[in-house]
Amino acid sequence: MPTYVPPTSQLVVEILVSDLERSLPFYESLGFKRGTTHDRFVILTWEEHELFLEERSDLATSSAAGYPRANVRVMVRDVNAAWERALAQGAPVAQSIGDRAYGLRDFTVVDPDGFGVRFATRLT
Repeated sequence: MPTYVPPTSQLVVEILVSDLERSLPFYESLGFKRGTTHDRFVILTWEEHELFLEERSDLATSSAAGYPRANVRVMVRDVNAAWERALAQGAPVAQSIGDRAYGLRDFTVVDPDGFGVRFATRLT
């Protein structure tokens, strides 16, 4: 059976943010590229994958015990370089970099609205 859409478009995460102008620099400094913008909606890209941000000014920005309620995982070739970039921008860290039992070296940072962004590299 032929695919309906390209695999990079099959599942796309949309994150609701309270202030798009505050959130965009956070994601761009982590390495996401800004694509199409429609009013209060922006398509960001990582390689060929898309991440949607939509501004909703009525959002609450809390998460339980400082850890995000949800996160998106971004697989990268060099998680240590991504870690250094996140630290350099002062991103709030939910989980420090480390080797995990599930076969990844990863870390999670938290965006201005409490959403987690996890960067990971496969362990060899």
